[in-house]
Amino acid sequence: MSAEHKQKILIIDDSELNRAILADMLDDEYEIIEAENGLQGVGILQQRSAEISLVLLDIVMPEMDGFGVLEVMSENHWIEDIPVIMISAESGSSHIERAYELGVTDFISRPFDALIVHRRVVNTIMLYAKQKRLVGMVADQIYETEQRSSLLIDILSHIVEFRNGESGLHVLNVRTLTELMLNHLVQKTDRYPLSPSDISMICTASALHDIGKISIDEKILNKPGRFTPEEFEIMKTHSMIGAEMLENLPIHQDAPLVKVAYDICRWHHERWDGRGYPDGLKGDEIPISAQIVALADVYDALTSKRCYKDSFSHEKAVQMILDGQCGAFNPLLIECLQELAPDLPAHLNGSNTFVQRNRREMRNVAREIHRHEELTASERTLQLLEHERMKYSFFADMSKEIQFEYTVSPPMVTLSHWGAEHLGLDEIIMDPLHQPDAQGIIDPADLHGFADILRTTSPDLPVIKYDCKLNYKGNWRWTQIVARAIWSSDEPPRYTGAIGKAIDIHDSRMKLASLERQASHDALTGLLNHAYAKKRILERIKSRPNALYALAIFDLDHFKSANDTYGHSFGDQVLVHLAEKLRQSIRGGDIAARAGGDEFLIFLEYKDEVEAVISRIFQSLGGQFEQFPLSVSMGVALTETVSSEYDDLFHAADAALYTVKRGGRGHYRFYDDAMRETLSVISPIEDGETPQK
Repeated sequence: MSAEHKQKILIIDDSELNRAILADMLDDEYEIIEAENGLQGVGILQQRSAEISLVLLDIVMPEMDGFGVLEVMSENHWIEDIPVIMISAESGSSHIERAYELGVTDFISRPFDALIVHRRVVNTIMLYAKQKRLVGMVADQIYETEQRSSLLIDILSHIVEFRNGESGLHVLNVRTLTELMLNHLVQKTDRYPLSPSDISMICTASALHDIGKISIDEKILNKPGRFTPEEFEIMKTHSMIGAEMLENLPIHQDAPLVKVAYDICRWHHERWDGRGYPDGLKGDEIPISAQIVALADVYDALTSKRCYKDSFSHEKAVQMILDGQCGAFNPLLIECLQELAPDLPAHLNGSNTFVQRNRREMRNVAREIHRHEELTASERTLQLLEHERMKYSFFADMSKEIQFEYTVSPPMVTLSHWGAEHLGLDEIIMDPLHQPDAQGIIDPADLHGFADILRTTSPDLPVIKYDCKLNYKGNWRWTQIVARAIWSSDEPPRYTGAIGKAIDIHDSRMKLASLERQASHDALTGLLNHAYAKKRILERIKSRPNALYALAIFDLDHFKSANDTYGHSFGDQVLVHLAEKLRQSIRGGDIAARAGGDEFLIFLEYKDEVEAVISRIFQSLGGQFEQFPLSVSMGVALTETVSSEYDDLFHAADAALYTVKRGGRGHYRFYDDAMRETLSVISPIEDGETPQK
């Protein structure tokens, strides 16, 4: 390619060596222009800004630093058309944040990799070139014939209508009706103090009222019949979508025109009585701009043919609006409509002069943009990808996981920020299979083995798990790598890389153990909970069905008075203290649990003299906690006298406890046949509940 046809890159850096390195990387494809400081770079931009396709900019320079250059570019609006990639050794977060605030497209830290610099330069220039071609295509067709701002909005709105199968006059008619209504309204009342500038702005912004429809499925937009409730709900979203499109503009969100357009997009389907959407605004909660566009929109929809209906006459449309068949409107606007009604057809027909002059150009541009849909889609896709990248980075850092993305061409691994810090690596690792830093983190055999397994996947079965050791800053730990291979949509599919994460198996087991403990233990006392204790007891009985077992249930005497007198916090401390005394009094193989409230249970195996064991435990639970005396009542059931079924044991022990409480508290009793009638008095207990006495 000859020099005059090469795109031009301006390198602004005070280091001749740095400029030479960058020039060597890029001068085969681009014409390189060099500046040795910020002032010289600004001088070149003043003379040749229209020729420059990209600026590579250093931060620290004499005369004027990189931030000064960015400020000048912003003041002269060069930054809007010329992408800037900042390349600097100043990699602190404050420098990077300031650079992005001043409008840089990308930031590359030194030392850099030639392949990364080249790819980012190419991608940035390609993206801006596509944007310029699209803008130029519209500008060439439209700027010569009409005012720039209003017609660009008309073009965008016309594209929406083009998808919607409408006549192409809707935007123009709504603008004409809006202007007529506004001018009549300010003459009629001073309730809405609108200047001529305000009116002009509202009329221009009215063209954007339906831009949200560009996101609605054409099958719904152009459906010839009535919408189903589900389709109508989808259709209703266009007002919020249009507002969000304006709210999320990368620049000019605070411009008055954008703010007015936002109001119109979002609220032109609200109704005076509060029955509109999306927010159900009522009366003058609805901006007057949206109120008027809503009325103009309804009138034109009635008098125009649509895929789902024929057009109504002017007289019929006005009468339908006055009769409230199209929703409730501001009474003042209804009066304006009535007063303007006789002349409306003439005004709208007169506007066709403008249409005849410009309609063909508008349709040509709309069709041209549709033919170049891949440009719009690419730009939209890049924005969505950038949005997803930001979300991915945020959630990756929040999750505290080593997440990665691997690409085959170029061979590169990109680590999440947290993962890179955790492993002591850079976030981007080029050629990881042959990179010494990567081999210091994972054994080369494991690295090649993992890469080989990824290549054996298929588009139908792309997910793999691979266990190996990773070096976490000097500590080799077993890790499980979970990855998904990425395959292209070509025929046959090509393996292009993978995404995944590395899970520290030790940490995962610790977390799992913590979750299991939460599910099995009482949060206050740390003892087993009733449900898990029952499971353990059943397992014990099943494993040794011929052994002798005792199940004891006890609760604190007069515990309610501890809560009532000293408060529930003190009551909790009493329970924790009692649980600790219980732990100290049982043997290693015994099972102790909090059954609920102030009630606890003990399950133990015995051979003989079980009463001595029960008596020792019972005595150990007495005493005092601060000013509160500790005394328990206990009921015990034995498999010698009751079946070894858990529920039978529990209910028998509960009956014995009931007998103790009825006899005065403060001692223990074993279940015997004399208590059999008591079993029928006590309600069966559900797992985790306190038994009813």
